[in-house]
Amino acid sequence: MAGTVEGKKEEADYKRLHSFPLIRHTDMPDEMKVETMDLCVTACEKFATNNESAAKMIKETMDKRFGSSWHVVIGEGFGFEVTHEVKNLLYMFFGGSLAVCVWKCS
Repeated sequence: MAGTVEGKKEEADYKRLHSFPLIRHTDMPDEMKVETMDLCVTACEKFATNNESAAKMIKETMDKRFGSSWHVVIGEGFGFEVTHEVKNLLYMFFGGSLAVCVWKCS
């Protein structure tokens, strides 16, 4: 019985530890960074099993708020090299291994 309770506690600690957003790289201004990060977390939680829908939601919202030509990639185990406008790139992790890259180019 004690092993089960201990196992659930460790699982809860693991989920809490890996459910916060971790910004790997950004050059966005602080206000834009916070707003984009919150949007990414909301989209990834809302569409937990469908990365394409989450990316579409982030892209459409960013296009409305900050002008057009935003691009979004969500997934695990990918690399990238992009050309972007200065102060318009965010690369973050959410939920442990789910990566989100948001950038603007015109």
